[in-house]
Parts: sequence; C-alpha cells; structure tokens
Amino acid sequence: MAKGKRAAAKNRRDARDRSADSLIIESYKAVMDGLAAYFGDAFEFVLHDLADLDHSIIRLINGFHSGRREGAPITDLALSMLEKIQEGGGEKSEPYISYISKNKYGKPVRSATIVIFGAGKRAIGLLCVNLYLDSPIQSLLRNFSVMPQPDYVTETFINDSDELISRSLEKVKGEVNGDGSVPPSRKNKEIITILYHQGIFRLKNAVQAISSDLGISRNTVYLHIRSLEEKYRFAEVSGKQLGPVPEPARLTKKKFSNKIK
Repeated sequence: MAKGKRAAAKNRRDARDRSADSLIIESYKAVMDGLAAYFGDAFEFVLHDLADLDHSIIRLINGFHSGRREGAPITDLALSMLEKIQEGGGEKSEPYISYISKNKYGKPVRSATIVIFGAGKRAIGLLCVNLYLDSPIQSLLRNFSVMPQPDYVTETFINDSDELISRSLEKVKGEVNGDGSVPPSRKNKEIITILYHQGIFRLKNAVQAISSDLGISRNTVYLHIRSLEEKYRFAEVSGKQLGPVPEPARLTKKKFSNKIK
C-alpha cells in the first residue's frame, strides 16, 4: 500500500512538472515573436519541444529559409548536443552552441542553439536562431536604420530607480505645466495620474519622492491613486469600457488600500 502511495505521489509530481514545463515552453513563443520583430526577415527562429522529438518544432518564424514547417523533427546536431549535456562534463557540454553551417539548399547559415531547462534542470526545449548570410543586405539593415520611424519612442536607461523616478517626474511636470488647458489647481493631480499610468508607483520610493517634489503629503498622493483604482473597479462592475486596467493598479490595491481610511 505504501508503495502505491509513493507511486501516486510521484505521478502527481510528474504531472505538475509537465504542466510547468509546458508553460515554460509556451512562454518562449512570445520571446520568438519579439526577436523576429527586432531582427527581421533574414533570421529564422525555431522553437523545439523535446517531449516529441519526431515532431519537435512547435513554433517556426521565417521558415521559408529552410523549407521546414511546424511539426518537423529535431536536427541531428541538436540531438548530439543534447546527448553531451545529458552525459555531463566535458568542454562541449555547455547549454548552447554557436556555429556556421550550410542548409540543405547550400546557403551559409550562422546559427545559435540554446537549451531551455524545466523542472529539475531537465532539458525540455531548444530555441534556435539562424541568420542566413546570403540574405539581401537591405533585409539585414532595414531593422537597424537610424532614421526616425513612425513608432519612434524614448526609453530611459539608468542604474538607479530613484533616478528613474526623478527623470520621469521632471518630464511629466514639464508637459503638464506647459499645458494651458490644465488649471493650476489640477496640475498635481494630472501629474500623478500620468505617472500612475506609466507604472512609476510600482517603484519602492515613488510616493515619497513625488510627494516631496510636488510639495504635498504622501496621503494626498495615496488618495489620488486610490481614486484611480476605484474608478477602474467601478468600471469593471458597471461594464463601462475604460480600456485595460493599468498594471500598477493591480499592485497598488494591496499596497495602498489600507493606508487611506
């Protein structure tokens, strides 16, 4: 009987591991989509699920390069790589490989194959990136043009979250203070609203830094945040369409709701 219980417990663990592994593999599909959008058509992206080696390709982007389709099997090189990892040790057992080869059409390819690990550090998948070196130079450079694009955005690269808060606050203050349609009595509220929708209040010291800079109390900032949260909660109940609930709202509900009575 004890043996049967142990077997049942093992089956439950295995089922949980398979479920977790499946979620990990699925999450890489979004990674692939982002990489493909960034690097462009000269690159082929392949996602393998090692649960079925005979039909391991579950996601394929720009497969016209190799002529493969989803449902195709794993490659011989990938199999050899997995064997080395499972054997353990040796100079060739790293969980990735970068190399230059030719595909079945004789096209030169610069490739990288990266192992995806799941529960128990088991190899559960492969992410492969193949750059076809005979691609037109235009396709290689198109996504790396320095010319302004219609969807051009700005991003702040810093080493300190306090600096991110400060820079974001100064930028928003400049926009709001320069907007004549916002009356002076509502400028602070407008600044807080914009920063809230930017997710700044997800940072640890945001409320303290912003309240100090604006010359208002922390409770005033909390009240504005609470008002925004309640606006979206009411919209959810009433069925009104206000767009998606901002990510910071889901975090601040617990963080702030008990601080304002």
